[in-house]
Parts: sequence; C-alpha cells; structure tokens
Amino acid sequence: MAEQITPPLDLKPLSDPPADLKSRMKASYDAIAPKYNEWTIPHSTTRLHYLDQLLGRLPTTASSPSAPVSVLELGCGCGVPVTQKLLSYPNFSVTANDLSSAQLALARASLLPDPPGPAHGRLTLLEGDMLALDFPPATFDAVVGMYSIIHLPRAEQVEMLHKIVAWLKPGGWMLANFAAEELAGSEVQNWLEEEKGWMFWSGWGSERTLEKAKEAGLEVVVQETVEDAVDAKFLWILARKSDS
Repeated sequence: MAEQITPPLDLKPLSDPPADLKSRMKASYDAIAPKYNEWTIPHSTTRLHYLDQLLGRLPTTASSPSAPVSVLELGCGCGVPVTQKLLSYPNFSVTANDLSSAQLALARASLLPDPPGPAHGRLTLLEGDMLALDFPPATFDAVVGMYSIIHLPRAEQVEMLHKIVAWLKPGGWMLANFAAEELAGSEVQNWLEEEKGWMFWSGWGSERTLEKAKEAGLEVVVQETVEDAVDAKFLWILARKSDS
C-alpha cells in the first residue's frame, strides 16, 4: 500500500531538538492548517484502512450497541476524517487533542456545529502538548495517534508510550504510526508554506520502536511498514494492552 501523505521533504539532521520545539510546531501548524488539510484529507486512505482495523476490534453499535467506548486521539487536526468517523458510532465518546489552536477551531466548527449535532456531549477538544495530558489510569478503550507522535523527540516518544499504556483500560488498544527508519531528529525549514512551515520529526526505526512498545506493556497485533509515494516509510502498529 502506498499513499502520498506529504510533499517531498528536504530533511536536515538535528543532533538535539530545539528548546522551543513545541511552540515552533504550534506556530507552524497554525500557519499551514488550511493548506495542510487541503493536502492531507484527500489522501486519507491509509489512515482509514488502519482505523477500520481498530474499529473491528472495538464494540461498535453493530456488535454491541449499548457498550460505551472511550477513545483518545492524539493529534486530531481538523477532525476530518478520523475523529469524524469515530463519532459516527453513537456509543463512542472521543477526547481529541492537538497542539494547534487553528486546527482545533476547524474541528470545533465542523464537528460541534450550532445548533448542536449528534457529536455534542460525546466530543471533548483539548489543546496543547500531548505529553502534558493527564488522565486517570484505565480511562480509554483505545488511543489513536496518526502522524503525531513522530513529532516528539525520541525520548518523549518512549514516555508517551508508557503514558498511553497507563491510560488504556485492560485489553485496550493503541493505533499509531512511527518512523520506520531511525531518525535522531530531522527538521524541514519550509514545509507547505514558505517561511512558515518549520517541522520536526524523529524516530527509533521499526525494530527499536517495536521493542519499546513491548517494553511499555503492549502486545503488538499488527505491524506493517507503509512506504509513501515520497519515499517516507512509516511503521503502523495496532497493539493491545494485556487484560491483567
């Protein structure tokens, strides 16, 4: 399966992430939000393919109409199409987080319209650094992170995995993608928008990411490497927390 997610990337290696990484990422996504959404929404095949694999393992309205399902989405963007599809199941409640206030404003406008629609009362939007989120243990049935955890420095990705496992209920699921190749840190100065689109990515590579997911307490059920049409490779993981 190949899908073009981003324009060609002129990656520059970084030995250390900048101290102002999160504020720079927020400013960039705020600036490029419309162009990013215009680019990425039509190329959502991969996202939806793996989301369907997750949904097939959760009690949807077809299989168990009265069972409530709680989902955390890390890096929800404008909410289309992933948050939107999650909310299409009336028994789902979604907590959707993003660093970008511009993206969350778009998500609020499309998913929480006035007058209230079917998602009202089932969607919570949280702005800020995903690593700063705080939830009680065993809060969620599933945690989803698509093209978002890869923006964290590598050490923070490990911390994020441990947080996700703590937030999952026993038997809960994580769906996320990671860099398939090892990147201590890489930046792009102008991505999508000249002088506005600074971006950062990092990753442990497929083998070490799988090791760290298992060390965090996840049983990896699906592990697949997808090569984008722009020569970027991502490791997609669908993993389950043990029942105990």
